[in-house]
Amino acid sequence: MKVKEIASYLNELLNVRVIDDISMNGLQVGDNHEVKRVALAVDASLETFKNAKDADLLIVHHGLYWGKPIPIVDSMFERIKLLINNNIALYAAHLPLDLHPELGNNVQGIKLLGLEPSIEFGNYHGINIGFEFELPEAMDVKEFKKLFEERLGTTSILWDFGPEKIKKGAYVSGDAISLLPEAIEKELDIYITGEPRHSSYWPAYEAGINVLFGGHYMTETLGVKALGNHLKEKFGLETFFIDVPTGF
Repeated sequence: MKVKEIASYLNELLNVRVIDDISMNGLQVGDNHEVKRVALAVDASLETFKNAKDADLLIVHHGLYWGKPIPIVDSMFERIKLLINNNIALYAAHLPLDLHPELGNNVQGIKLLGLEPSIEFGNYHGINIGFEFELPEAMDVKEFKKLFEERLGTTSILWDFGPEKIKKGAYVSGDAISLLPEAIEKELDIYITGEPRHSSYWPAYEAGINVLFGGHYMTETLGVKALGNHLKEKFGLETFFIDVPTGF
């Protein structure tokens, strides 16, 4: 397949032209060469690009462009030079990959826990980007934390400010602590997201809600991995995941 064929397919699959996002989603760098190997990663970093040298196409969650033009100098120049010199096309999908009902970071996170999303959650500029879930039976919040860590393969931070036994929750990957007020308003037992923020500590404490943080990076590896598997199954492309964790 050619680069632009895959990009066109992904644009339609992920609905990137309709979903409003600060990220410039879609094909960001590339011509129309043949694609046999596809790399997938979370971040469009120089370290990621160095590990993608054997790929014809790199798909990332966090791309190069965020809302405004930036000069192609310094580290940005080095990133793009590496892509061009190695003939690697770059495709980015941010919010479209977070909220996709089958391949998205959030639905994949909930399913990793052995659950099914119940209703949409997390109104972000008019779009619901996450999902609520309900446990079959009430579960001790610290046992749930252990389950979450085992399934995601990570360590987590728990603000255990809510009920010891939890049943109703919501999941939004990455930097989505700003959606905490919605979880409080809906009287959920637990809210799961990526990374904490100092300003949210006391509102969560005073509202009596549990908040579980799995890491911005780790919670957003799931969508690109699922997308890679999808491309492999549908088109027979060779795909591989580039793991470059940040610790956050």
